[in-house]
Amino acid sequence: MKIVLASNNRGKLAELQAMFAPLGVELIRQADLGVGEAQEPHRTFVENALEKARFAAAHTGLPALADDAGLCVDAFGGLPGVDTAYYCTQFGYEKGDDNNVSALLEQMQGQDQRRAAMVSTLVAVRSPQDPEPLIAVGRVVGEITRERRGSNGFGFDPVMFIPEFGKTFAELPVEVKNAHSHRGRAAQQMLALLRERWL
Repeated sequence: MKIVLASNNRGKLAELQAMFAPLGVELIRQADLGVGEAQEPHRTFVENALEKARFAAAHTGLPALADDAGLCVDAFGGLPGVDTAYYCTQFGYEKGDDNNVSALLEQMQGQDQRRAAMVSTLVAVRSPQDPEPLIAVGRVVGEITRERRGSNGFGFDPVMFIPEFGKTFAELPVEVKNAHSHRGRAAQQMLALLRERWL
């Protein structure tokens, strides 16, 4: 079964492709089908993921899977949330993972409340008008470190300390991170939903 991934992020594609391989599902990046980015006008992960999935399905004629994910920092009232990818731009940085980490560390200087959650919301639709989208949410709670640690992963992985492992996501082997990350947890739920409802 071919499903278009409503993302152009190669890191997400690699992570999700590995997780979905056992189902015989082939994920294809929307960019590889000539589809641009959908608008993300909403303030919640689920609404943006649904918008992206419907957009990809409408432009490709294939079932679509979208992920909207982000970092929710307690000290910032849950922000940056849906604006995670562009977090650093509000502080004069150019958009990018490394700059996001730099901006976050700067903004959290002197902050003792360092609890944060990484949240991933996956939405799958069979068609743009699918009245019954599949929705899976994965969430991991940890703390923002005071400096980068580890070199695996992407995004905020180098500063997201996971107490149950005593390490940041970037310090974990990729297969361990994938099994326990917010995206990994959402993907496991989504796999179960796909098996039950679509396959």
